[in-house]
Amino acid sequence: MIFFDVTKAGTAGHRSGLMRVSARLAHGLGSAATEVRWPAWKRSLRSGDWFLTGELFSEEERPGFSDFLAAHPCRLAAIFHDAIPLKHPHITWPQSVARHPGYIKLLARFDRVWAVSEASRRDLLEFWRWQGVAETPPVELLTLGADFDSTTRVTQRRLASAPGARGQSLLSVGILEPRKNQALLLDVCEDLWREGLDFELNVVGRVNPHFGQPLVARIKSLRQEFPGLIYHEAATDGVVAGLYAAATASVLPTIAEGCGLPLLESLWLGVPCVCSDLPVLRENADGGGCLPVAVNDRAAWKAALRRVLTDAALQTKLSSEAMTRPLPTWLEAAQSILRALPG
Repeated sequence: MIFFDVTKAGTAGHRSGLMRVSARLAHGLGSAATEVRWPAWKRSLRSGDWFLTGELFSEEERPGFSDFLAAHPCRLAAIFHDAIPLKHPHITWPQSVARHPGYIKLLARFDRVWAVSEASRRDLLEFWRWQGVAETPPVELLTLGADFDSTTRVTQRRLASAPGARGQSLLSVGILEPRKNQALLLDVCEDLWREGLDFELNVVGRVNPHFGQPLVARIKSLRQEFPGLIYHEAATDGVVAGLYAAATASVLPTIAEGCGLPLLESLWLGVPCVCSDLPVLRENADGGGCLPVAVNDRAAWKAALRRVLTDAALQTKLSSEAMTRPLPTWLEAAQSILRALPG
């Protein structure tokens, strides 16, 4: 029996990347796994069962969880997302920074671990080596799905309008915070609007309560002068899918990612992605449909967005690559987990 941990996913009022991963995997696992929440299930596990979690956890959040792992009443499997709180503490929630070292140490007690990218896998192994952890489980790669919920993959797409004309639009999806780097995106788009380029920028994402308010204030201020800037704090998957359908390209100027799910989902919907030239994003961007740009290089981002909004040949090339390249699905991700967790 596989018990799939949805302690946070079952109660969260938002759809963060981690929550999306949990929900999509739960759907892919289907009846092969039973969803459980801490601590109600801890007495029902037996030695032959698997406990599978893709959530972040700590002893402070789950009193008794360390003892549960030490007792090892069943086999343990986990999905590791990233070491961002350790590598970028200045732009991460303080509680995440405080929690993450203990969380990663606890992962060493599991029987097997999957990382959502090769970059995250390297980070996890390096942290364990740095901490001198003597015994660690095998860490394999889990390729996340690109399919955007139940939306059929887009394999044919017509651009909204001629390059450079009204109707061109960009779409940014992600929580408003310094890590996602919407500040750079707003700077670049302001430059392009002031130079007369006519396009729309849709920004979708909840606000990080610790870091996000300055970004909200900046959006409100810019919108008074540039009505093509539209902010959607609470958007359903249906609304987001509609925004993708109308977008010329998605934009992901992020500073750090565990995988970069918005990039994959953009490609699934046939929309090219202009993304940061990070190694973790290149793992998926190099397959086609993407335009990588140097991180935090304002001039390079301005040139790249101008190109994607005005160059018909580039639009056609990137869109064609997005719609025709092979992409992973969540069912395939779930099946790879099931094959690795013998009964």
